[in-house]
Amino acid sequence: MLSYVCTNWVLLVLFTGSAVSELVIGEVGQNVTVPCSYTVQMTKDITSMCWGRDSCPNSQCSRTIIWTDGWRVTEQYGSRYLLQGKLQEGDVSLTIVNAEEADSGTYCCRVEHRGWFNDQKSNLKVVIKKARISTASPHTHTSEQTSAPGSTTESSFTVTETWPASASDPPRNASASCSDTSECSHVTANMQNTSVSLPSQQYSENGLYIGIGSCAVLLVILILALFLT
Repeated sequence: MLSYVCTNWVLLVLFTGSAVSELVIGEVGQNVTVPCSYTVQMTKDITSMCWGRDSCPNSQCSRTIIWTDGWRVTEQYGSRYLLQGKLQEGDVSLTIVNAEEADSGTYCCRVEHRGWFNDQKSNLKVVIKKARISTASPHTHTSEQTSAPGSTTESSFTVTETWPASASDPPRNASASCSDTSECSHVTANMQNTSVSLPSQQYSENGLYIGIGSCAVLLVILILALFLT
C-alpha cells in the first residue's frame, strides 16, 4: 500500500513538472514581448513548443495561440501573436502586437522535449496597463494692464501758449504735443514756470537808463563846480 502511494506521488510530480512564474508588464498600444527560451547545442535539440493562455496543463497548451516545430510557425491563432526570435537557437519568446488590456493574464510556454515528463513549462504573468498621459500643461502668464474707471490709459492733445507782443520780439505761438496725461501736466507746469512778462521788463530797463542819465548829469555839474571854485 505504501509503495503504491509513493509511486503515484512520484508520477504526479514528474507528470506535472515544474512551473516558473515571471511577471511581464506592458502598456496599451505597445508591442510586448513575453520571454521564453530553451537550450540548443546541436540541431537535434531543436524541438516543438506551444504558447497558450492560462497555466500549463498536463499536456500541450490550453487555449493555444501559436505552435512551432522549432523551425517555423505551424499554427497561429490570431495575427497579433508572433514569434520574432531565432527559433533554431531556442528563442521562442512571444510578441504581442499592439497590446490591449484584455491581453493581461497568464501565458504558458511549453517546450516539448523527448522522453516522458521532460517538457519545459513556464507560466508567465502578463499585465497590460493604460498608457501614461501627462496632464501637465505649459504655464502661460498673461500680464494685462488696466486703468482705473473714469480714466484713460492714453490721451493725446496739444497745449498752445501765446506769448505777449513786445517791441523786441514779435508775437509767436509755442505748441507742445504729448501722449500721456502725466507728461502733459509736466509740460504745462514748465510753461507756467517759464512764463515772463515782457512789458514790466521793458519798464524796468527804461528806469535803469533814466537813473544812469541822471547820475551822469549830476557828475558833470559837480565837476564844473569844482573847477569854478
